[in-house]
Amino acid sequence: MSMNKVIHGAVRRDLARFVAAFEAFPAGDVTRARRLADAWANFDAQLTEHHHGEHRIAWPALRQVGVSDELLDTLDSEHEAMAAALARAGGTVDALTRSPGQAEASQALAAFVELQTVTVRHLDHEEAEIEPVYQANRDAPEIKAMGRAFGKVSPGQGGQFFAWILDGITPEAKSALTSEVPGPVLGILSGVFGRGYRSKVAPVWTT
Repeated sequence: MSMNKVIHGAVRRDLARFVAAFEAFPAGDVTRARRLADAWANFDAQLTEHHHGEHRIAWPALRQVGVSDELLDTLDSEHEAMAAALARAGGTVDALTRSPGQAEASQALAAFVELQTVTVRHLDHEEAEIEPVYQANRDAPEIKAMGRAFGKVSPGQGGQFFAWILDGITPEAKSALTSEVPGPVLGILSGVFGRGYRSKVAPVWTT
């Protein structure tokens, strides 16, 4: 499993969490609405950064190992559809935060079901096309350089990212993650610099 697929697993997990949360949303619960907005802010930032990083870092590396411009253009068009769905979903979260009624929760649920559908369709497509390329070129200099480029983030950003990834991670995905990131580094980043995620976002999904 590539790091890309590990990230996709976290995206799928959170989308399922949001759908379940809006299905069960208690009308009038201002506190719950605000906590979901906190989780949304993190999710939106993580997914947006992931796609920007793919366009900026991954696509040039993948071109170098033989992936066609036609495929990458198609994936970019899917990213655009997802960005539009993200914007619509974000608007419903804002509306729910202002007025946490049943109508607003229903609108949020519909928007997140749409976002989940559009996103999972894209993730499935990307994995079917790109995951074999990653596996076949794991030791290629271009792919190694791509991994180093993705790793050039601040400790704060890295800590938030890894704390998010680890929250509810499957054993298979965790094994793939620890094969790419040394355990002590992962522990420090997620443990020290991921405290914001653990204190503000993770509790949203345990209540």
